[in-house]
Amino acid sequence: MAAPIHPCQRCGACCAAFRVAFHWSESAPHSPSGPDEALTVQVRPFEVAMRGTEAGTALRCVALQGEVGRDVACTIYDRRPSPCRALQAAWENGEPSPQCDRARARHGLPPLTPADFTTGAG
Repeated sequence: MAAPIHPCQRCGACCAAFRVAFHWSESAPHSPSGPDEALTVQVRPFEVAMRGTEAGTALRCVALQGEVGRDVACTIYDRRPSPCRALQAAWENGEPSPQCDRARARHGLPPLTPADFTTGAG
């Protein structure tokens, strides 16, 4: 029996709902463990954002691959910036996540429930 798929791997709503802004020093070449500088755009003197999330209403991170709400992947998951690392899926650690709920609602997806982490149904 295959392990359940994490709900985030079928979602991606947060990657297509919020600006992903962070200090420029988190990006490569300044930080080898950060996203490539080419994937970012400067939004303030000391702040960059992932391309596709910097402005407007049709946000979608350049590193998001796939269809939101179906099957998605972050192409830079191991090198994702701090805002991405900080955002937790609702109920992943037994606690709600208003950010997760808002992102999912923007894409017409229902909020996650605790059961999504026991059944893999999210």
